[in-house]
Amino acid sequence: MEKTMDDPPISAVLLEHCNFSQVVFNSVEKFYVPGGDITCYYTFTQPFIPRRKDWIGIFRVGWKTTQEYYTFMWVTLPGDPNKESAKQHEVQFKAYYLPKDDEYYQFCYVDQDGMVRGASIPFQFRPESEEDIVVVTTKGKVEEIEQHNQELCRENQELKDSCASLQKQNSDIQAELQRKQEELETLQIINRKLEQKVEEQKACWETELLQLKEQNQKISSENEKMGVRVDQLQKEQQKNLEQTVEKMKQKESTTMKKKQELMDENFDLSRRLSDNKIICDVLKREKERLEKENDLLKKENNRLLSYMGLDVDSLMYQVPPSDQGDARQNPGLVYGNPYTGIQESSAPRPKCLICMSDFDGICDHTLEQQHMQTCFLNCPICDKAFPAREKQIFDDHVFCHSL
Repeated sequence: MEKTMDDPPISAVLLEHCNFSQVVFNSVEKFYVPGGDITCYYTFTQPFIPRRKDWIGIFRVGWKTTQEYYTFMWVTLPGDPNKESAKQHEVQFKAYYLPKDDEYYQFCYVDQDGMVRGASIPFQFRPESEEDIVVVTTKGKVEEIEQHNQELCRENQELKDSCASLQKQNSDIQAELQRKQEELETLQIINRKLEQKVEEQKACWETELLQLKEQNQKISSENEKMGVRVDQLQKEQQKNLEQTVEKMKQKESTTMKKKQELMDENFDLSRRLSDNKIICDVLKREKERLEKENDLLKKENNRLLSYMGLDVDSLMYQVPPSDQGDARQNPGLVYGNPYTGIQESSAPRPKCLICMSDFDGICDHTLEQQHMQTCFLNCPICDKAFPAREKQIFDDHVFCHSL
């Protein structure tokens, strides 16, 4: 089927439910020549009123529903339906939209509800020929047409019967519609009651909502007060914390100063202890040297006494008083001090035990310690002391730390 730009209103109503007597088609040819436009003439009966969406379609004979149209044209509404000239109407179908086969077709008038209000006699689209003319003038063809007309009358009667049935169905539908309308009114009453209840419930909810808003405002005000109080407490705590931190910093600074002083004092004591240890070591070595010299002097003294033929034991009891005093003063000398009586000016000057230099004009003990410190080399890593004359050993020691 071919359709124009706008599809017409259709329905699935069957043939037996249609009324074909309200629109009558006039001057319908038995066949139309293909390739040319055709004009369809039709007339409205008195009770029928055309509407804007009514249309006329070309249907193949044997159609069942209005959906089976081949092509259609919209109906032109009359200006004044009461005039006689307005009862005869026409519509023109263009050749481009017409069928191209030689099947039987017919015009049908369909209203905007999709109901068929009129149908024409069948016709064909085929070229004119002499055989057709002969057939038309034959008696057999006339009888065939009359027979076909009788069939159409019978179909028309059947359609009228089906129309009566449809009217009965329409009345039943109207009764059902009335019943539905009453149910609808009942539902509307129920709906109004529900709406009233909803309005009441809504008013109740609005009241509760207003109360909740007031409570919310009170809580918000209390929260603001609590927030201000919390801010004040936080500021006070922050201030106290800052003061505590400042005090801790001052205390830490004082403690660090004391610690630094104690470390300096400890370092000074460690240095002095190291110096004293060095002096002690030097004095020990000097003592050992003096003991060795004393032993050598004892041996030399014994040798001289033996050479003189004197007995050492007998001389112990024959020592003069002056010699005894000297012996008491010098218990390390067995036979007294051989240098007794020597003038004080001839006594040896004090010397440094490390570098053996004289302490000329040095009487202070502190100056002596300072001089002793200059005679030693201290390791910067382990604070071990070395005599200044042993510089090579000191350098080797420091190099071992780097390894």
